[in-house]
Amino acid sequence: MSGTAGDARPAGGAPCRAAELGGFLEPVRSGGALLWREGAEGVKVVLVRRSGRGDLTLPKGKLKDGEHLVAGAVREVVEETGLTPVLGRRLPPQHYLKDGWPKRVEWWAATPAGGSGEIDRLPDEEIDLVEWVPAGRARTRLTHDHDVEVLDHFLAGPAETFPVVVLRHMSAGDRHTWEGDDLLRPLDAVGRADALALPPLLGAYGEFRVVTSAAARCAESVLPYTVRSGMTARTERAFTVLDGHGPDREAARGAFSRLLGEGLPTVVCTHGELVPDLVEEALTRLGAPVPRQLGLDKGAFWVLHVSVPGGELVSAERHGVGG
Repeated sequence: MSGTAGDARPAGGAPCRAAELGGFLEPVRSGGALLWREGAEGVKVVLVRRSGRGDLTLPKGKLKDGEHLVAGAVREVVEETGLTPVLGRRLPPQHYLKDGWPKRVEWWAATPAGGSGEIDRLPDEEIDLVEWVPAGRARTRLTHDHDVEVLDHFLAGPAETFPVVVLRHMSAGDRHTWEGDDLLRPLDAVGRADALALPPLLGAYGEFRVVTSAAARCAESVLPYTVRSGMTARTERAFTVLDGHGPDREAARGAFSRLLGEGLPTVVCTHGELVPDLVEEALTRLGAPVPRQLGLDKGAFWVLHVSVPGGELVSAERHGVGG
């Protein structure tokens, strides 16, 4: 691979004594995206040059304290390139030492929002060059081996994918203390705050059609996203758990399978009882192994990326609204 010798430890620094003694050091977390687009010369990717260092790298950076991983990755790419990324499939993370302390960088493939990818960012004290480079040429121009590895991971898989999100509704209090019909039980204060935090996280993956349980707590969970994105939501009885009735798992799996078959970016909001069934249905349909832990906490979501064409699972990630 191209790059500097010994770049598994890019900034140098001996490993901390604790690591040598078999201890654990919480890694510094960073996020970034490999921006790509089709050009006359095939696939091109964005490289950035850091001012004062002169190295060509992929856009990435450290998360702020308390910042969500998805939001942080998007923010860093915008700051370094001037382009807003639409996140595609998740790529394998990178691990290396920075000044003797472990660093973990989370990566996504991404396309520029709006499609054109025109670069108009002015040089500053952080980044003095942003450019689109043919992927083959980028591989020889990247300074660091760990960036070359990210590019190789991207090139090894499908570039074009579409996302399917399975979302468990936000916090809605205790159903045992709710005196009305459970179908009408609303979000509580925590749930409302989480619903308001959801739009930029879903928006990082593009625009979705929204299909939700008819229960108030599910419809309210996606309401801020639909209002801010301009998308409309439709209810699906098969994804609804009614008061006094168990979930209809067969109907839910059938409805979800039909949505998957349509090949469109989709977010489905449902109840905790049905989340494992929907995710298992997706993984089975896409020919992927099924892990034991498929459930979600309230307000958490799965993002499954499916290849186009091919219809294969190429990445699966799970997030909470709070990070």
